Amino acid sequence: MLSNSYKDIHLFRFDERLGNVFILAGDDIQIMIPPSGEWYF
Repeated sequence: MLSNSYKDIHLFRFDERLGNVFILAGDDIQIMIPPSGEWYF
């Protein structure tokens, strides 16, 4: 979705302890992806 919208990814963080992925894209898009794979804003 982010690559199709041509949004810049400013921050990509993987928390090894919890297994979460955090992505900050554009000016206002924040996405959290837990180990289950169900992402949310």
